[in-house]
Amino acid sequence: MDAIQQAYVVESRELLQMMEDNLLQMESNGGDPETINAIFRAAHTIKGGAGVIECDFIVEFTHVLENVLDEMRSGTIKSSPDLVEVLLECADQLNTLVGCVENDAEPADDVSAVSKSLREKLQHYLGKTSAVTKEIVLSEPGVHASGGGEMETDNWHISLRFGHDVLRKGMDPISFLNYLTELGRIIHLTTIPDAIPEAAGMDPESCYLGFEISYKSDADKAKIESVFDFVRDDCVVHIWPPHSKLADFINSIETLPEDTMRLGEILVKCGALTQKELDTALNAQADQEMEEGSTAQPKIGDVLVNQGAVTSEVVEAAAVKQGKVAEKKSLESQLIRVQAAKLDQLIDLVGEMVIASAGANMLARKSGETALVESTSVITMLVEQIRDSALQLRMVQIGETFTRFQRVVRDTSRELGKDIELVISGSEAELDKSVVEKLGDPLMHLVRNALDHGIEPPETRTAKGKPARGTLTLNAYHESGSIAIEIIDDGAGMNREKILNKAREREIIGSTQTLTDSEIFSLIFEPGFSTADKITNISGRGVGLDVVKRNITALRGSVEVESKEGQGSTFRIRLPLTLAIIDGFLVGVGKSSYVIPLGTVVECIELSEKDREETVRHQYINLRGEVLPFVRLREQFEVAERGGKRENIVVVQYAGQKIGLVVDELMGEFQTVIKPLGSIFKHIKGIGGSTILGSGDVALILDVQSLVALTTAQQNRAQPAEPVRV
Repeated sequence: MDAIQQAYVVESRELLQMMEDNLLQMESNGGDPETINAIFRAAHTIKGGAGVIECDFIVEFTHVLENVLDEMRSGTIKSSPDLVEVLLECADQLNTLVGCVENDAEPADDVSAVSKSLREKLQHYLGKTSAVTKEIVLSEPGVHASGGGEMETDNWHISLRFGHDVLRKGMDPISFLNYLTELGRIIHLTTIPDAIPEAAGMDPESCYLGFEISYKSDADKAKIESVFDFVRDDCVVHIWPPHSKLADFINSIETLPEDTMRLGEILVKCGALTQKELDTALNAQADQEMEEGSTAQPKIGDVLVNQGAVTSEVVEAAAVKQGKVAEKKSLESQLIRVQAAKLDQLIDLVGEMVIASAGANMLARKSGETALVESTSVITMLVEQIRDSALQLRMVQIGETFTRFQRVVRDTSRELGKDIELVISGSEAELDKSVVEKLGDPLMHLVRNALDHGIEPPETRTAKGKPARGTLTLNAYHESGSIAIEIIDDGAGMNREKILNKAREREIIGSTQTLTDSEIFSLIFEPGFSTADKITNISGRGVGLDVVKRNITALRGSVEVESKEGQGSTFRIRLPLTLAIIDGFLVGVGKSSYVIPLGTVVECIELSEKDREETVRHQYINLRGEVLPFVRLREQFEVAERGGKRENIVVVQYAGQKIGLVVDELMGEFQTVIKPLGSIFKHIKGIGGSTILGSGDVALILDVQSLVALTTAQQNRAQPAEPVRV
């Protein structure tokens, strides 16, 4: 695939996503002109690009789609649920055809068959339009001309005033009227005798005729104007389009290419203005500027309207188009496409720079040179700013991912016979693009699970006193250096006892084992676990939720469940904002160093020797009236070296739960470049990765999530009696 095809594929994917979003909006809110025009422009651009790369199968398919959308813009075809369904299928098919371009292959037979079937469905709507149009043409309305160039019928209006010297130059005014009949039909003609003088002052060689003509023709404005080319300098002619043409001009303006054009060029391009009319207006504009002696040039749009060359509505539409193009060009000039691989390479280099900066800073402090320490401190500060800016390049809003589920909710709810509304909040929350890419599948599983298992059918909800329409909410927010994503439904909730009995039946837990509500609901993430009464195309086979947890854990995240029977369920995913570089808090245990993600650190507490003896017996402390369980990293990771006489507790928090990490030494904040551990270390609980210190030593990055879960579980099994007070 060459560069042009690659650019076409990327642009088409974006346009198809925009088309789908607008179609869903049309289905919900009706087909307003702006939405229909946006869909038409997307299809028009895709078709044009396909023509450039000579992709005939996309051009052929999109041509019929474009015709239907064009009829919708003119109001001939009205939006309906069935039509939106067909248009969504067309968008999906275009996505498939673009995939053929991406793979540099011709569509397979089954793909071509789908294209043919959809074209036939579209032709069905176009067939209805042709019948209606024919009926309108056969019924000829009455003709009435009004001032200002506006017509009450769908006919052209020509206002013609011949100059006095036309006859002297050998021109016959009637011959021009006869020529008009070759391009169309004169419906009504009114002779205007206002310029005829009194008999005594009349010159038999002078022409005083004027005409107001109602004219029916399929010719464009330039063709009609060309009839009067020979007398253009000796007459005044104004040609006003019919109402349908005004709409066509405005629609044509909206679908013009997004190129920088002057207002006059836009009007000529759409056919509302001829080049001769534009030249005449430009000359009048220049003359008017010279007469007024002002540096403020009169607007060409005002000149054209005053001359009667074009209506104010068309000029306004052209001005709006001109403004949109200018705004888009301004925005585009501020954006640049960068390959993801180049960003990844930049992040890697920034990571190495962070490590080198930390090493230089450490050596500067050891040297004791004040000037050197200050210099390296400035460098460290600049490196931090570069790091933050580099990471920001890969940050994207999660709203784009959420929006894609509108189609999923729509199609799945219809398949299940349910009425479900998707509510999106927190779409402006940002996280690393690499995290977003890997988040799609887990979110898809949870959304479909909520639609199938969570929200009840309308009749069941009504019987329970709930609204017939169910609500699924996708919410995101930042929390302690991470992002939390919630999938909330107002459905039936989970049956605690049913989950517990199923787990005992499958011997996942012991028959006498006691669990908290959180632990019970977490059982649904066990492989093959399902409480569905029947298997559907969507769920019930026990496949999915265990994959969800595995994928989220691989992203150094966690997933938890809250549910109330009869009220609904909440799945909450917590993920780090980035997988590359984080701010950490460096601690020491013996000769080993560990990094705690700084966003999870709440405070640090120093333990005296007496307190240490007490904590050996209890494994928890009383932190200002709050029971705080803790874990000794020396024991957790089996560090052989003996510790010093004093110990410190680093209080960390994750998902609203606090624990203490007992360490020997507090070494301060540290910028951490995360290096993944090998597969042989995956079984070690509490370690999320590694990093390289400025000294060249390796430090392990603590997985606070698993440490909190481990310590909390131990606390639940052994309730505290007399906690040590700190």
